[in-house]
Amino acid sequence: MSQKTKFTIFISTGEVSGDLQGALLIEALKRQALEVGLDLEIVALGGSRMAASGATLIQDTTAIGSVGILETLPFILPTLQVQQVAKQYLKQHPPDLLVLIDYMEPNLAIGNYVRRNLPQVPILFYIAPQVWVWSLGDKNTKRIISVTDQILAIFPEEARYFQERGASVSFVGHPLIDRIQAFPNRELARDKLGIESDQVAIALIPASRHQELKYLLPVIFQAAQKIQQQIPNAHFWIPLSLEVYRHKIEQAIEQYGLRATLVANQTPEVLAAVDLAITKSGTVNLELALLDIPQVVIYRVHPFTAWVGYKLLKFSIPFMSPPNLVLMKEIVPELQQTKATPENIVRESLELLLNQNRRRQVLAGYQEMRELLGDVGVCDRAAQEIFKLLTVNTSGM
Repeated sequence: MSQKTKFTIFISTGEVSGDLQGALLIEALKRQALEVGLDLEIVALGGSRMAASGATLIQDTTAIGSVGILETLPFILPTLQVQQVAKQYLKQHPPDLLVLIDYMEPNLAIGNYVRRNLPQVPILFYIAPQVWVWSLGDKNTKRIISVTDQILAIFPEEARYFQERGASVSFVGHPLIDRIQAFPNRELARDKLGIESDQVAIALIPASRHQELKYLLPVIFQAAQKIQQQIPNAHFWIPLSLEVYRHKIEQAIEQYGLRATLVANQTPEVLAAVDLAITKSGTVNLELALLDIPQVVIYRVHPFTAWVGYKLLKFSIPFMSPPNLVLMKEIVPELQQTKATPENIVRESLELLLNQNRRRQVLAGYQEMRELLGDVGVCDRAAQEIFKLLTVNTSGM
């Protein structure tokens, strides 16, 4: 083993979910470095959570993520600027290891730069882009494998997919298994938020990306408007993902006349307290599933993006939400694109709220899903794999 005791890890990610996953990983890396007496510096592209966990942030990337064709256009220049800053930093301060978290195109650009210009730096992908679900052919898969020395898989199917294609893969489990341990239970969460025992609490989770404010928030709020007409004791709770979205969401609450509370820095309490969630597709779906909260998941992009995807690229995937992807069957209702209407959202929501058999079906699916996500200690296992690659690469230096 190397005598080297000081290491620098560069972590690159984007968007709100990447910042969360990066923060969980950084905490595990710092914890384990302390245990074995290593001096560890972490430099990152990410957000405030990663900074709070101990990373030196060179650029904030939480607000420049998007999905789609037209949706991506406003973010091309900011993304390129961030990449340039990162490449310049990496050139001047080569790390001992590069960790990429999701965020496919920007991370592949940074990974390719390091592979070409700093070939001595090992590259690890943690939470790889979900090409095993949606990739159109093997092109993106090959790009990911070619740029990485190791992939840490969080889904069993993901691990199988990359292993079958020749990648070096370790299955560590899903990091939200760890995160959920710190969430309050339902009673404590409802008490903290002041939710009365007879109140039907419903979470509305419309956006962690700017485009979702445009394409998801209106239909979610229209559905909420109809639900509160049918359930007089319903109250909506909206966790704020980014402060920059506050004004638009507050305006929408007033516009649609919702009995709603917008809360910041209390997402765990909201998710744990509610009876139902109406939500965008993403990481939050797994958090809700692990908390046994029934949910209706919706996904919409610009109509042009959808047309190109479905008609020209023949884009077709079985599911969008992570709980359904884990088992490759429908646990929670998904409403994609044209099916994501207020009427459909209301129908699915009332079914989950009022039909006890339907709720039990969802909870049984959650239990089946949970058994495939690994045991507690995911982030520590990921950190151990990272240190293993780090020390092997630097041995003899």
